[in-house]
Amino acid sequence: MFGIVRPCGHRLGENLRTQWMAHLCGLCLALRRDHGQLARVVTNYDGLLISVLTEAQAGAVNGSRRTAGPCALRGMRTASVAQGEGARLAAAVSLVLASAKVRDHVADRDGLLAHRPVARAARRVAASWGRAGAHSGSAVGFDTGVLVDAVDRQVGIEALAGPGTPILTVTEPTETATAAAFAHTAVLAGRPGNAEPLAEAGRLFGRLAHLLDAVEDREADARSGSWNPLTVTGTSLTEARRLAEDALHGIRLALREAEFADGRLAHLLLVHELGRSVDRAFGTVPTCAAHQPGPGPGPYAPLPPYGEKPRVPRGFWAGCGAFLALCCTCKMCCAEEYEGPWSRKKRNGCCQYCDCSCPGGCGCDGCCCDGCDCCCPCDGC
Repeated sequence: MFGIVRPCGHRLGENLRTQWMAHLCGLCLALRRDHGQLARVVTNYDGLLISVLTEAQAGAVNGSRRTAGPCALRGMRTASVAQGEGARLAAAVSLVLASAKVRDHVADRDGLLAHRPVARAARRVAASWGRAGAHSGSAVGFDTGVLVDAVDRQVGIEALAGPGTPILTVTEPTETATAAAFAHTAVLAGRPGNAEPLAEAGRLFGRLAHLLDAVEDREADARSGSWNPLTVTGTSLTEARRLAEDALHGIRLALREAEFADGRLAHLLLVHELGRSVDRAFGTVPTCAAHQPGPGPGPYAPLPPYGEKPRVPRGFWAGCGAFLALCCTCKMCCAEEYEGPWSRKKRNGCCQYCDCSCPGGCGCDGCCCDGCDCCCPCDGC
């Protein structure tokens, strides 16, 4: 499982956690239903945001949920899962972007992909996923060509980038792709007026995803000699943090311009949890005051060192094997801590307890954020 928005179940609270899991399982099952078991490996936390945004605008309608059978990731329990056009769009976007990622790994000859027979098989899988994503996108009126074009342009931009190249030049293709996907949720939900603000939110989300990925991989890329946008362009962590904070602020403003039938989960993920993702990537933890308006930067405290040397990330296929092992052993849900299948970074199982400040577990950091419409609904603060 990969993505930058990885919420803690205790911060979500029981109701929103149930909704979040419904969208996560809905994406996974949409991939399996339309494209086979192997396609489920592209399930990711960020892709489900497409499904969340679609339902947040359309509201709960008949047929938007179905009961799914037992699954290892749910401890062999049944569950109500999301279905419909939002889940299918999320699946299409996930497939196309995963196809591009596989092609990129093949081109870089990463790990086992340096061997020609493995590379040929990977190219066939990538081509199959690309066609499947395009078919699913077309079924819900979304032209995945904008995603493919963005990926193709990314390669050329990275080849030309060097010291002094603005980092936003490098992030632009990702911004364009996510803007298109976010905007199409407004079409699916029947709220065309939301297309512009959601496109802006998507553009800034794409910028954040690219920046945070670069920040988290910076040291590993330096050790392996891999291409990293921050290193190549000479962008400092201070500048990257400034751009990340600006993007967070822009996303919050864009969401205020959109109309939602029930925007609580979308707001919690794209405002609060996304802010935590930034803190996690830069190795800082915010105090409650850090979310309050005021002069200068909020107070951040450095995280304690882990005291262990970072491990070399796995290649794509080795990561797929590790992902399947985690699925079959329920570790992603039930383990207190597990190793990310691709990054090999330490993760917490989504059912495990973490330090959530709000006694009611609603995700408000123990206080109501000024100027925000998500003040604690649980009376815990």
